[in-house]
Amino acid sequence: MSWSRVFSGIVAITVALAMILWGGWYFTIGFGIIIYLGQLEYFQLVRAKGIEPAGKTTLAVSQALLITAAFAPSLVDAMFALAGTLICFYLLFQPKLSTIADIASSILGLFYGGYLPSYWIRLRVGIEHPSLLVSSAIVNPQLNLDWHQVWTHPGTLPVGLTSTLLAFLCIWAADIGAYIVGKFFGRTRLSDISPKKTVEGAVFGVLGSVAVAITGAWYLKWPGFPVSGAALGLLIGIASLLGDLTESMMKRDAGVKDSGQLIPGHGGILDRADSYVFTAPLVYYFTTLLLPILSRLF
Repeated sequence: MSWSRVFSGIVAITVALAMILWGGWYFTIGFGIIIYLGQLEYFQLVRAKGIEPAGKTTLAVSQALLITAAFAPSLVDAMFALAGTLICFYLLFQPKLSTIADIASSILGLFYGGYLPSYWIRLRVGIEHPSLLVSSAIVNPQLNLDWHQVWTHPGTLPVGLTSTLLAFLCIWAADIGAYIVGKFFGRTRLSDISPKKTVEGAVFGVLGSVAVAITGAWYLKWPGFPVSGAALGLLIGIASLLGDLTESMMKRDAGVKDSGQLIPGHGGILDRADSYVFTAPLVYYFTTLLLPILSRLF
């Protein structure tokens, strides 16, 4: 493991933690920049296949989608449909006749790079009330966090904050665990899509996610502990792995090793953010639908 990889990883984690803790527009703007850079890399992969997507239009409507997620989360689904329609309208009036691949790659860019990640903003920024499991509201979810309360009464913190932070910790545990175990102990290839990934690394990564989630569920006093924690950790571990493999499949099809070179030792934004794409809606609905049900049962 190179020092550049370790250093850039520490910087990335530090920035992510700051964004999560500050929330609000800090999280939205920071996430918007990440989405913008990731979509640029995605469209580079698409164009390497000779496809001409509506790149600029998709970038613009994706940012509008993220802003909608911060202002009015309930309107995101409607905005997604409107954004897809605008992309198709744009492609209809191009001098060169657009193809099915042009349309499909543009809509995929909106879905993969805009709509799915918007669930993180809906979770962290859109849910600022205290935990669904307690009734007392004490802290400001933006900047004025009461750090004594963070350690002593985490259940009274905004549920968007605690769920987002726990989910990110699970993803980091899955990524780091899979990388280390796969690199030093992996023997069985997981898939031809990504030859360096091993079954041993994948299993340990999922187990690492489960362990962190169970610990977090205990600390946050979630109902149904440890089942609720294990369920979240399993969902995140598997979804992050599938996200990683999906991005590897796109790179393999485009004939490139990395989606970019922006992050030293890691590659591009997509190479680091792929684990967060499919996990976003799962964490959101786990928090907003399943946890309230469990709170009534336990």
